[in-house]
Amino acid sequence: MGTGNFPRTPYLARMSMHIPFDNSYARLPDRFFTRLDPMPVKTPQLIQFNHSLAAELGIRPGSDTDLALAFSGNQVPEGAEPLAQVYAGHQFGGFSPQLGDGRANLLGETVAGEQRFDIQLKGSGPTPYSRRGDGRAWLGPVLREYVVSEAMHAMGVPTSRALAAVATGESVYRETGAMPGAVLTRVAASHIRVGTFQFFASRQDQDALKALFAYTVERHYPEAETPGDLLRAVIARQARLIAQWMSVGFIHGVMNTDNTTLSGETIDYGPCAFVDTYDPDTVYSAIDTGGRYAYSSQPNVIVWNMAQLATALVPLMPDQDEAVKEFTEAVHAMPGIFQAESRAVYGRKIGLAQAGEGDDALIAGLLQVMTEGHADFTNTFRALATGGAVRDQFLFPKAFDTWEAQWRARLEGEDDPEGTMRAANPAFIPRNHRIEQMIKSAVAGDYAPMERLLDVLARPFEDQPDAADLAHPPEPEEVVKRTFCGT
Repeated sequence: MGTGNFPRTPYLARMSMHIPFDNSYARLPDRFFTRLDPMPVKTPQLIQFNHSLAAELGIRPGSDTDLALAFSGNQVPEGAEPLAQVYAGHQFGGFSPQLGDGRANLLGETVAGEQRFDIQLKGSGPTPYSRRGDGRAWLGPVLREYVVSEAMHAMGVPTSRALAAVATGESVYRETGAMPGAVLTRVAASHIRVGTFQFFASRQDQDALKALFAYTVERHYPEAETPGDLLRAVIARQARLIAQWMSVGFIHGVMNTDNTTLSGETIDYGPCAFVDTYDPDTVYSAIDTGGRYAYSSQPNVIVWNMAQLATALVPLMPDQDEAVKEFTEAVHAMPGIFQAESRAVYGRKIGLAQAGEGDDALIAGLLQVMTEGHADFTNTFRALATGGAVRDQFLFPKAFDTWEAQWRARLEGEDDPEGTMRAANPAFIPRNHRIEQMIKSAVAGDYAPMERLLDVLARPFEDQPDAADLAHPPEPEEVVKRTFCGT
């Protein structure tokens, strides 16, 4: 794949920004990526920069001009080794043998404490993996990912983070016409995907698979000694992640294997959304026409994705028949692991510090009456935590009354159920209609709604009376029924 023929804009000594790069992925064999620089944009202008995250990463930001140049792709920071990663993946169940970073550029990595982080530009121009795409992103998805990923982090859900958003001064053309362009800088524990393993397994590239396995173990799972150890560790992290997603009403929207990381982080937000009125069959993504990635389907999908990882790891085993047996047992155990994680997280949402086996029915009963009562997901759980008017969330509250009696009996003996619930039930989430309103304002040049969302969502578990409007469900005319990748 080699080196791209894209021109490098040289690092200028006067740039005061500094990133302490240490780029381990770039030291892997060349067939893991294509080396190329991001493509410069017309007039980069900084929209948002995450100073607290930069401090955690040891980044010295410098001026806004420096930030705009570096995080638009116009100027490559000293020490960066830009590249586009290659991977494969199942997309809506169909296998694509080569995907890759079609509009992303991994500038490099930095080490904070004992953890390594990728710094990646999204919307940074075409790559050999763009598949007829323009390699750019428009403002809407960039701001959505910035706000939602930071909100997920504040809620304690493992996720990639947003470091910067830069306007490009160029138009991006999509189905609806010309849109303002932007570039997002994403920080992740890594961008190793299930699809990365699938890429080399599908090519029967044993040497590359061995190198990828060794790299992944060293970076994320140093306790793993065998491919089976790695598979079980990834399964455990993914089970925990999906339980956490669902506990805050999150729907990823595109749970393809190329969007499933070995690190166990949420990544590639795309058409993601949060449930308002609770319905387990909710689908927002406009491209998910069959409902494959509906809210309630996510536990089954992640098991399927882990089966694909298992398949890709089989060639690493000396006895492949035994490997199939071992890996099948690991994948078949995942629903039980997920159920235990879900029981624990939902138990905390209803005030149970230590949820027990018998609590499954209690949790399921609440979700059932929420479905029947068309209750708002976030506000119902928050009202349980704060002693608010829970019944007001239900169109048909009598079923809740029966459940409430069972619940209060179960709470007897709990030391601090209110504290447990307050810490598990956010008052504020990035509601879909607020995200759409933020994007509309930003397109018109007004970033105040984004600033307000970021400020409120950074403290999602706090009561913030001045932001009470952001906790309100959408009015009928504000309901967002479909979300779009729109990249």
